[in-house]
Amino acid sequence: MEPVIKINPGASKWDIRQRVWDYIEEKNLANFPRPVHNRIPNFKGAFGACSKVAELQTFAQTAEVKVDPDKPLEGARFAVLQAQKTLLVPTPRLRSGLFNKITPPQGANKEQLRVCASSQGVKDFSVPVGLDAKVKVDLVVVGSVAVSEKGCRIGKGEGYADLEWAMMASMGAVNESTVVVTVVHDCQVVDIPEELIGTHDLTVDYILTPTRVIKTECKLPKPQGVIWTKLDAEKLEKIPILKKLRALEEQAGKDVTLGTASHAAEPGLQTNQPKRQPRRRPRRNTQQDTEGETSQESRREKKGEADQKPRQQPARARKDSRGSGRGDEEGEAGKVAKGRSRRVAREQGPEEGRGEATSQRKLPQSVTTVYLGGIPAGLRVSELKTALRERSAAPLRLTWQGAQHRAFLDYSDPQVADQALEALQGLSLNGHSLQAELAKSQRGHKRSGQRQKPSAAAKANASPPDAKSDAAKEADQ
Repeated sequence: MEPVIKINPGASKWDIRQRVWDYIEEKNLANFPRPVHNRIPNFKGAFGACSKVAELQTFAQTAEVKVDPDKPLEGARFAVLQAQKTLLVPTPRLRSGLFNKITPPQGANKEQLRVCASSQGVKDFSVPVGLDAKVKVDLVVVGSVAVSEKGCRIGKGEGYADLEWAMMASMGAVNESTVVVTVVHDCQVVDIPEELIGTHDLTVDYILTPTRVIKTECKLPKPQGVIWTKLDAEKLEKIPILKKLRALEEQAGKDVTLGTASHAAEPGLQTNQPKRQPRRRPRRNTQQDTEGETSQESRREKKGEADQKPRQQPARARKDSRGSGRGDEEGEAGKVAKGRSRRVAREQGPEEGRGEATSQRKLPQSVTTVYLGGIPAGLRVSELKTALRERSAAPLRLTWQGAQHRAFLDYSDPQVADQALEALQGLSLNGHSLQAELAKSQRGHKRSGQRQKPSAAAKANASPPDAKSDAAKEADQ
């Protein structure tokens, strides 16, 4: 079958990712969360495509199945639980371990299993599995941004699926014969040059789409373990379990020499350079997709700005623009510019990387704001944004007030805000439970989601710059 997305000769992995992400957004082929840029796309028809995993002959012979935590793979996790097989799900970003075993309630019905297969269920019904556990994974299901019929796979560029496989190989949980399946939209099946695939890259044996089941007959070998020269000390600091694995392999007499920053230029795992070079171009697409603008709407908005005065911001938004919200976000961007935290730029969502005043101007006329309280001291804004993305609750804009232990999340409409509120219930960071509820301005007699314009009296009696904002007063109350 001829691929619908044509890949230009000499294209890099990052070029292929952008072509796929752009195509899915342009053709409106994705479900929430949007935009799909920098994600494993949650394409329309994903649940049905995932159900085909149970039809594979190899599935009937499996006992333990590892499925990635991405939203489009929720149907695969459900299929594993429904078949009463052991489900293992990697810990997000490998922060607290390698993976968790999902343990549904005794006698769980179909609906309860669906809950267990969701991102929240993975958190609520799981127990950690350590490196020393005697685990034998029979089948691995991974997400992909692009994949070829020959089994070459490209992820979102952070290398976690490759690293998870390598760690499982090192602990003896998988081997060359372990079957790897990926689930994608038909448009994500493209021609990927084999020369782009490195020794650390995970290849796949089956591709499931809404219309096809493809057996790849891939000839490329799977990784045999962690290639330590492709990692550096910074990576070990971010993933503590890697330190433990490295110590175990060092005791076993293996070469665990780490690489240096120069290795990051290689395509694949820890590829900072390929991701960094074209970053400016896709950022514009991401911003337009997030705010629900088409290119024509963007042009009309810009034309309209020349004919009318800018809408006055509420007191809270004005203070946030000059206060801690903007300072914290720009502080993160500054670290990226100075090269101290290049990873942050890749983790930032569409609301990041630009000034508060700019994002405020481009927000929809009506938004619904969610208050997030109880933020622990020392938590970084990037850590909160990561948690929001993992729960599919990324806002149009995040106003960070970490010093006051709170943040404000703007969503496009009340329905999206309600979905985010549901996803954020039970959120705990650094051992502290966070409180998520509609902002005070959204409750009571005010119309949900409507930003209130200051009255003439309010303008005349505007608070001085050092006065408390509405948000600050709300938190104090």
